[in-house]
Amino acid sequence: MAQFTTIEEISKYEGQEVMLKGWLFNKRSSGKIHFLQLRDGSGFIQGVVVKSEVAEEVFEACKKLTQESSLQVVGLVQKDERAPRGYEILVKTVEAISIAEEGYPISLKEHGTDFLMENRHLWMRTPKQNAILRIRDEINLALRTFFHERGFVLVEPPIITPSSCEGTTELFEIDYFGENAYLSQTGQLYAEAAAMAFGKVYSFGPTFRAEKSKTRKHLNEFWMIEPEMAFVDFEGNLEVQEQMVEYVVQKVLANRKIELKILQRDTAVLEKIKAPFPRITYTEAVKMLQEGGHEFEWGEDFGAPHETYIAEKFDKPVFITHFPTKMKAFYMQPDPTNPEVILGADLIAPEGYGEIIGGSERIHDLELILKRIKEEGLPQELYEWYLDLRRYGSVPHSGFGLGLERTVAWICGVDHIRQTIPFARTLNRVYP
Repeated sequence: MAQFTTIEEISKYEGQEVMLKGWLFNKRSSGKIHFLQLRDGSGFIQGVVVKSEVAEEVFEACKKLTQESSLQVVGLVQKDERAPRGYEILVKTVEAISIAEEGYPISLKEHGTDFLMENRHLWMRTPKQNAILRIRDEINLALRTFFHERGFVLVEPPIITPSSCEGTTELFEIDYFGENAYLSQTGQLYAEAAAMAFGKVYSFGPTFRAEKSKTRKHLNEFWMIEPEMAFVDFEGNLEVQEQMVEYVVQKVLANRKIELKILQRDTAVLEKIKAPFPRITYTEAVKMLQEGGHEFEWGEDFGAPHETYIAEKFDKPVFITHFPTKMKAFYMQPDPTNPEVILGADLIAPEGYGEIIGGSERIHDLELILKRIKEEGLPQELYEWYLDLRRYGSVPHSGFGLGLERTVAWICGVDHIRQTIPFARTLNRVYP
């Protein structure tokens, strides 16, 4: 009886007969041999059907298989150094489960991006897209494991909120039983509340930004992991961030070699991602840009060309710290030695992928947070619960947010963030 297995586990069965259940990704024939490119969700492998070594009905059945037909294959696992996994299947029997209709939309020819996004439900079956999403899964697991192992508690903030958390980004407004409410742009404020109960927490979920942006780095629905830590200052916050990024990258290198190979990712650049990371202040970054010929004034926000120019000076992610207070959210702690800047930082990924983390020490003084809310023109009544965190047992605390899709794009080395999420929501796309 053939041993049922998956393609991912195929190396355990060299020289043995196995059963695979999956789909036909592609097929070519040379008259006396069928080459079946098989996939089962865990990977891709070639099945070789030799006419002289199988029953006639098996060879004939292979002729009728169409692209993406589902099937069950039994065969012998043998080494093949040319294959991505180093193995192929010498097929003995093929049983069709469902013959796919002719005219499968995504053929092996080149397709335009709009067409592929319109058929995202099928595009994710291809090797590259499959590899990206499997690496996303690995990153997802690594992030959760990192925080779990360090005593953080996972909390789930609400997606529907009564107000903006940051006061700057456009929000998706909804009718909440006759009242105005919004899809959350961050779970941070709620995570702060949880941190005062549990000490160290993180949230991990979808966030929504109604920005009318078409850049390769923006989505309107994306996932963020947002830790908040009581009794942790600005320096401690940066240390957690760089340890986390190192942990995640090294896990992907260790566990997703085949997927990185499919993507033709230069892993040498990822192998350098070890803490500590370099740090420069916003003021130093401005000077760097000016000396490099960029027209840039202190107080302006960095655009993609600016972040790329700065990142090119380093072979690791780089922290840009101490941004102007007026540029950042109301809850960020001003530097006591220079209140014009905040105790916060953005982490800029190498290779032009831009900001992947934004974080800061949070304001813990009640009077100061009240002042900042008034300066931003925010409705204090909607933040009374948040102010309670400063009224009842306030402590210095810090946190940050990592954008999952930007991180996946960087680690995978893909051009556009829309490929890093199963079903992208962008300015012009809400289907499928």
